[in-house]
Amino acid sequence: MNSSHSQGHGDSSGTSIGNESTNSSVELESEEAPLWSYVTKIEKLGKTGGTWSFTCHFCNETRQESYSRVKAHLLGRKNAGIAICKKVKMSQKLEFKRLDDAFEKKKKESRGKEVVLPCETDCAFKKRKSCFSPIERSFGVAARDQLDQEIARMFFTGGLAFNLARNPHYYRSYQFAAANKLDGYVPPGYNKLRTTLLQKERSHVEKQLVPLKSTWTEKWITIVSNGWSDPTRKPLINFIAISGSAPLFLKAVDCSGEVKSGAFISSLMKEVINEVGHQNVVQIITDNAANCKAAGDIIEGEYPHIYWTPCVVHTLNLALKNICAAKNVEANAETYDACNWITDVHGDALAIKIFIMNHNMRLSIFSKFSPLKLLSVADTRFASIIVMFKRLKLIKVSLQTMVISEEWYTYKDDDLGKARFAKEKILNDDWWETVSYIIDFTRPIYDMIRVCDTDKPCLHLVYEMWDSMIEKVKSEIYKKEGLNLSDYSHFYDVVHDILVDRWAKNNTPLHCLAHSLNPRFYSEAWLDEDSTRIGPHKDGEVSTERMKCFRRLFPSIEDHTKVMTEYALFSTKSGPFEDLICISEMSTMEPKFWWANFGAQTPILQTLAFKVLGQPSSSSCAERNWSTYSFIHSLKRNKLTTSRTQDLVYIHNNLRLLSRNAGEYNDEKTKTWDVGGDEFDSMEDMGFLEFSNLSLDDSDFENEFGQ
Repeated sequence: MNSSHSQGHGDSSGTSIGNESTNSSVELESEEAPLWSYVTKIEKLGKTGGTWSFTCHFCNETRQESYSRVKAHLLGRKNAGIAICKKVKMSQKLEFKRLDDAFEKKKKESRGKEVVLPCETDCAFKKRKSCFSPIERSFGVAARDQLDQEIARMFFTGGLAFNLARNPHYYRSYQFAAANKLDGYVPPGYNKLRTTLLQKERSHVEKQLVPLKSTWTEKWITIVSNGWSDPTRKPLINFIAISGSAPLFLKAVDCSGEVKSGAFISSLMKEVINEVGHQNVVQIITDNAANCKAAGDIIEGEYPHIYWTPCVVHTLNLALKNICAAKNVEANAETYDACNWITDVHGDALAIKIFIMNHNMRLSIFSKFSPLKLLSVADTRFASIIVMFKRLKLIKVSLQTMVISEEWYTYKDDDLGKARFAKEKILNDDWWETVSYIIDFTRPIYDMIRVCDTDKPCLHLVYEMWDSMIEKVKSEIYKKEGLNLSDYSHFYDVVHDILVDRWAKNNTPLHCLAHSLNPRFYSEAWLDEDSTRIGPHKDGEVSTERMKCFRRLFPSIEDHTKVMTEYALFSTKSGPFEDLICISEMSTMEPKFWWANFGAQTPILQTLAFKVLGQPSSSSCAERNWSTYSFIHSLKRNKLTTSRTQDLVYIHNNLRLLSRNAGEYNDEKTKTWDVGGDEFDSMEDMGFLEFSNLSLDDSDFENEFGQ
């Protein structure tokens, strides 16, 4: 097919699935337009659109225009953006006009006929009497009714989600049109939406973000990155800047044809770091794949003040996977021997779920007894075990009522063995007690994931949360086993080793520095909560890692000496920190606020506290960004180019950010809005585990970048 007439029909934002009712129209419109025969095409300009470099057969002049300009050139139409061909005779113009009219008529006839609206049908049956009374006509009831039906038909035929009607911009557009007389107004067309208006909106959003970016010199930022494959299997890596709790989408890079090595990933990171200003960056967070760690090492070598930090959520999920899905290999024999019973219980739960879900009759019976679905979360290959157990426990009574009901008894099942197995497990109190035990001792890990999964800054809390989480896990296991905390538990010993090993891989000097700069951990109130607690300045591991940070962040002897002196005053509550109000507020005031109020006389340490205490500990916002990406670049829109998709995601994410922070950057607050596709924002008690579709296995993450 000649691509000269591709404009408006083969663009990247169209769908790949045709509609049978429009096949004839599409085939006709893809035919060669008649007046192209009177010019010689030289070269197509641009990957999309229908602009060509061509030479006219009559005047022999070469131009770069689209088919509409070719028509104007040959037909002698003035003010069309192209010079008229003076060598075309009148008789030839008439022939050209006849050919073009015939082509346009054929195109029009090939299109489907318009179907009347319900309101038009109603009026057609009422020949003698008007459809509406004079009062109704005076209030425009007929016009309003017809407009409602026109909008509804747009939704129905365009496959638009009803949730769109909740978007405030949808409402405002019609409200503006109603309030202004726009005679002859035509809504923006296909090409204008995807080009001019799209670029104008992106430029506008970029300008609106300037005030936010200006705060980076004081608040500093974390760069978060993650990999994904779009619906066309195109590998992408996205980059998001987080300052406080405001994740700003920067860009996504198409990595097709590239080996995702540490050197390649680090080169992308360096580009982003230089774009935002390396002096504003505290850390880079990625998953803990080998190539990402290698990239982090390269970045740390070139920018000593920037740390690479593995995502704590990934680390915690890997720990859960090690516990709940231990591999039966020689090197893992002890862990498998202690933890394989969890896998067995999970197998039972999975068998129950499959037995009910995989048959329409059984599912119908289940739906009568339970308002919740058996499993309404996305499958993952790690903590979905815990998610499934939590859901089963919620519907325990419904399941038990179902298997003793008359409907279940009278249903003639085709697999009596599986039915008997499901019933026995569902009615077995010991089995449910085991399920509860698994949920209870893994709950501290799951709760920590939920805290770290948010965009809120928690880098300075990770160290404390990890220790507290291990203690809570120990308490639940010992309570179940009926042991004193001083006794030995083989199962807990295995779980403890897994958690400590994962902490060793996740912990960085930056965690210890942030922990050391939190005034709460020096307060008597915090220390008195547990007799085993000690201040960060007395903790050997924390002090060693903190000193590493000081040496790295302050290479000059003078600055290094100053920061150590200031830290000594802070940690011992001496000098400017001896004030009683300063000491009393350590345990209650938000850490950055405390430093703003009481840290002025230790300027180096105060600046460092502002820099570190506002940073996140996970890459969850980058994970969630793929939900927006998949919403925009869906299977229906799989021809969107990478650049246009990136523009749409940039506008979507950052408009939402501006909307939520409107009170800070605009004159008045605007309503927070989230369009469909961001399920994680609208479902209660759902977090990273339920919606992630990426494995958190180390090798799987490496493959995600490396394939």
